[in-house]
Amino acid sequence: MKRGFLFSMLAATALVAGGAYAHDDHAHGDKSEEKPGCDPKVTAKATETGKSGSTYGQPMPASLTAVSIADVAADPAKVGDAPRAFSGRITDVCQMQGCWMVLEHQGSFARVVMHDHAFSVPKDAKGDAVVYGTLKVKTLSDAEVEHLSKEGRTPASKTELTIDATSVRIGQG
Repeated sequence: MKRGFLFSMLAATALVAGGAYAHDDHAHGDKSEEKPGCDPKVTAKATETGKSGSTYGQPMPASLTAVSIADVAADPAKVGDAPRAFSGRITDVCQMQGCWMVLEHQGSFARVVMHDHAFSVPKDAKGDAVVYGTLKVKTLSDAEVEHLSKEGRTPASKTELTIDATSVRIGQG
């Protein structure tokens, strides 16, 4: 009986620790000796630069009509599960790696995460942006709220709009 209880406790501990480890890996990729949690191989390098701004990640799909974050925040369910373009102003960027940013419009915001941490944006990015990705309403754990709040100026909320972005276009020209 005692052995079964002990095994159950060890299994539960492994599940909790595994979840925390998976989040940390997902949040920043491989570990580095210089900055724990950052992947030095992922850099903020524009894939396209032109009169419409600098694009990071995959090329931005042509002929997009972006929806403002304020419009989305009013009724996130209307957006659906399909990828689309969202617009707003960058108010915060992850200061560890540039692996997320906050997009704001008229007091509403969404946290934009770079899909699979395959790319990042400059840590000093600011101004208008259009992102292409999938919107979700995400409930964060206490550990995620603490983790995200340490990496930027914008405190994380327990429930946030999150965009899993494959492409980010920042600024004009």
